[in-house]
Amino acid sequence: MPLEVVSFQLISRILDVTDGLGLNREWVEIPLSPESPGRVRKLQNGKLEIIVDADQPFDAWLGTLEQQIQRAQSS
Repeated sequence: MPLEVVSFQLISRILDVTDGLGLNREWVEIPLSPESPGRVRKLQNGKLEIIVDADQPFDAWLGTLEQQIQRAQSS
């Protein structure tokens, strides 16, 4: 069943990951609408946009988030 909205509870779990990486919450954007595929990208203003994958189970996607963030930061 596809994810339709990124709830505050899910955002909190994402922020736990970004906090663990030492990222400032002011520099992280998490849209409330998931997409397929989800992605992490660096925006022109330097912020990271984290778009949750709508079709992948959230816990599985969250398990890959740290790697996705590291790839986005190095590009």
